[in-house]
Amino acid sequence: MPLLEVQDIRVEFGGVVALDDLSFTIEARQICALIGPNGAGKTTLFNVLSRLYEPRNGRVLFDGTDLLDLPPHKIATLGITRSFQNLALFPTLSVVQNVMTGTHRSGGAGALREAVAWPGVARQERARDEQARALLDRLGLVHLADRPAAGLPYGTLKRIEIARALAARPRLLMLDEPAAGLTHSEVDELGTTIGAIRDEFDLTVLLVEHHMSMVMGISDNVVVLDFGSKIAEGVPADIARNPRVIEAYLGTPA
Repeated sequence: MPLLEVQDIRVEFGGVVALDDLSFTIEARQICALIGPNGAGKTTLFNVLSRLYEPRNGRVLFDGTDLLDLPPHKIATLGITRSFQNLALFPTLSVVQNVMTGTHRSGGAGALREAVAWPGVARQERARDEQARALLDRLGLVHLADRPAAGLPYGTLKRIEIARALAARPRLLMLDEPAAGLTHSEVDELGTTIGAIRDEFDLTVLLVEHHMSMVMGISDNVVVLDFGSKIAEGVPADIARNPRVIEAYLGTPA
């Protein structure tokens, strides 16, 4: 059974169709790329999966559970985390503190227990700190752990955001344009990192990305959107030579 099943999802904004009965599936441990021109509906789908947008119809099954039956705060508890197209870090917190905010999604003492200094809270916080530093070490960032996030290079901030998402111990990691603003060498390095953490953390990855070299290099499956509709789906080699995909990107018939 697929880990994620998107079934006939339709989203409209004031009569404008953002997603037009979109359907596709992702198998466990796949890297699935969702690509298409700007405005194709990629981030809209991410917001549906995160329960930020309510579709007009359709279902989204995650390991058999319909996400649309759940409130937004329950999504992370199922093992779904995401990064954002625009950075969503806390600039005044240290790097390790930013990553630790991800560990709170995966359980722990909770606000009430922390407020009353419940026994064991300090021990749990030390464990979170150690977990966050281990993730930073894995991503080559542990030397920055106690630096504030403000002022760090953009590519470094992107990797910190991935570390924070991993801190929640996800089963499905959704990455929204993680390579945006990176240099060519940074894009290549990021692609290698995404493939490695998929294997190391036993993840399934849903990737929205415009860097086609990275998409074609690391994806197991590619879904192509244009004006909210799926126009192609398949392995990277087939997508690269699909006439409808070429037309959508170039604006002229292949």
